Amino acid sequence: MKQKPDLSFWKLWNLSFGFFGVQIAYALQSANISRIFATLGADPHNLSYFWILPPLMGILVQPIVGTLSDKTWTRFGRRIPYLFVGAAVAVLVMCLLPNSGSLGLTVGAAMMFGLVALMFLDTSINMAMQPFKMLVGDMVNEKQKAKAYSIQSFLCNAGSVLGFVFPFIFTFIGISNVAEKGVVPDSVIWSFYIGAAILILCVIYTTLKVKEWNPQEYAEYNPVSEEKEESANWITLLKNAPSTFWKVGLVQFFSWAAMLYMWNYTTGAIAEVVWDTTDASSEAFQEAGNWVGILFAVQAVGSVIWAALLPQFKNTKLAYSVSLVIGAVGFAMVPFIHNQYMQFIPFLMIGCAWAAMLAMPFTFVTNALQGYGHMGAYLGLFNGTICIPQIVAAICGGAILALVGHHQSTMMIVAGVSFMIAAACVFVIREKKTA
Repeated sequence: MKQKPDLSFWKLWNLSFGFFGVQIAYALQSANISRIFATLGADPHNLSYFWILPPLMGILVQPIVGTLSDKTWTRFGRRIPYLFVGAAVAVLVMCLLPNSGSLGLTVGAAMMFGLVALMFLDTSINMAMQPFKMLVGDMVNEKQKAKAYSIQSFLCNAGSVLGFVFPFIFTFIGISNVAEKGVVPDSVIWSFYIGAAILILCVIYTTLKVKEWNPQEYAEYNPVSEEKEESANWITLLKNAPSTFWKVGLVQFFSWAAMLYMWNYTTGAIAEVVWDTTDASSEAFQEAGNWVGILFAVQAVGSVIWAALLPQFKNTKLAYSVSLVIGAVGFAMVPFIHNQYMQFIPFLMIGCAWAAMLAMPFTFVTNALQGYGHMGAYLGLFNGTICIPQIVAAICGGAILALVGHHQSTMMIVAGVSFMIAAACVFVIREKKTA
């Protein structure tokens, strides 16, 4: 078996560039779903239920995409056809979702339309997102894998920044940030339109620039034969998964539960703490919604900065754990800061945890999976460690909100506690040493 060749910086960059556009779509969804459904008339105690669909689609779609693409060989590549189809569907749905309140439907019908659109949006985003992780697993050697995922992390955060600030920018240039009751403002609608255009352009770039290996070339660089690749089902794969797969999954559980609560409750929390309102139809609430986009962008900037510092840690597990602790402290600060600009501090700290979450789990797991085969299927199954905690957190969100006094800002403290537990769990991981 041949050693995978070193790739130039730009080849590593091209492998992941389409992720920039996919992440814009994901950022628009993350920052605006609670705002959209609150605007349509959803009760805060029910908001977390709307967040069940995105991870549910992820846990269904990503293993299927991973497994099917392991067996797919076309003139366009192995993973790229799934990337392109997913992006095309995402573009269509991004033009429909923010218009849920503009179609003359009743409140219930508008929310149902929005739910169906959200289901298709997250299905397509997951379909477009998963191939990027698999391309790195397929084509990048062990020595460069951390660098490849760091580039992916940078592009992810850069796309996030742009997606998060779109509503604020469009409001600044004069597009309306208010609308009649039950209708999503134009600033949000146009953010989704522009995000969709950028998404398809970025994916076309990756499609044109990346040439995947054909079956013969793939067999030369990967140790598992096609016959073995065909033989195992998901249950067998999970039974045979390395222990690192499960130990990293434990950290993922508490990390992603915390992030679900951030995405779900930050708009309401900032509206409560900074704008002193809980009225989703008010102008103040929509201003808070715009500012949440800015705070999420600050988080992404913090993540980029921290990602550059992470390689300085000689102990990878210590770096992972410290990052999560910093994020936990940031979450705990949110309810106590009433100045909108001072909120930059906790979100920069949350960005440190996000940087570690984006890069380190996949580095641990893909290193541990060398020689197991089924890289796409395993990474699709590993996505369950991202989706399952979000589903559990979404189901429990309304009950926890009631337990902590019905204040969405207090859910930030709940997220901080979850990060602290994740930080402690990091030390059960055994890191595979590579040359």
